[in-house]
Amino acid sequence: MNLLILGATGPTGRHVADLALQSGDTVTVLARRPEALEDLADQVTVVGGDATSHTDVAKAMIGQDVIISALGRSTSVRADDLFTRASAAMIGAAKETGLSRLVWLSSFGVGDTYRSASAAQKVIYRTLLRNIYANKESSEKAIRSSGLDWTLVYPTMLTKGPAKGSYLVGDRLPMKGNPSISRADVADFMYRAAQSPEWIHRDAVITD
Repeated sequence: MNLLILGATGPTGRHVADLALQSGDTVTVLARRPEALEDLADQVTVVGGDATSHTDVAKAMIGQDVIISALGRSTSVRADDLFTRASAAMIGAAKETGLSRLVWLSSFGVGDTYRSASAAQKVIYRTLLRNIYANKESSEKAIRSSGLDWTLVYPTMLTKGPAKGSYLVGDRLPMKGNPSISRADVADFMYRAAQSPEWIHRDAVITD
């Protein structure tokens, strides 16, 4: 498939790019820092630009079948409106270019998934992560009403560990304590979801 990745310079997005390349897909990435992908220069098409810019996103979307967004704020707990601005740019660009399939990385505890969180998780979500989660929730409301064929992915606490391939995924999952999942496993699910209609218009909660 022709795949556009947002956030490919981050750890989860890079895993997605590697999986797509291993499968022989044609990969395009939109990056503010194209130099961060120099090692993939001869394997992917790198479009320099900003994921919050309608013009930049639309340019990168031309000819694509699917967009996977793995945008994140790294270790910051402030959203700085990244997710609302990026979702607005992406929705507008998708309507302009005719692309419909979207797999969007969120976080467990955002929106309705908060109700399924454990007591330990809820403390973190309503304090430390309150700002960034509010911005993510706003962006996802726009995505849900966009008319796109979206899948929203809600991983528990992300780790840098290797892929296990034995993760749990469901519309809702019971939680105890503060479970985690590797970014590599999250990328695996996002890539698989992009290839199948199974998760269209569904929330995917994912954890080890």
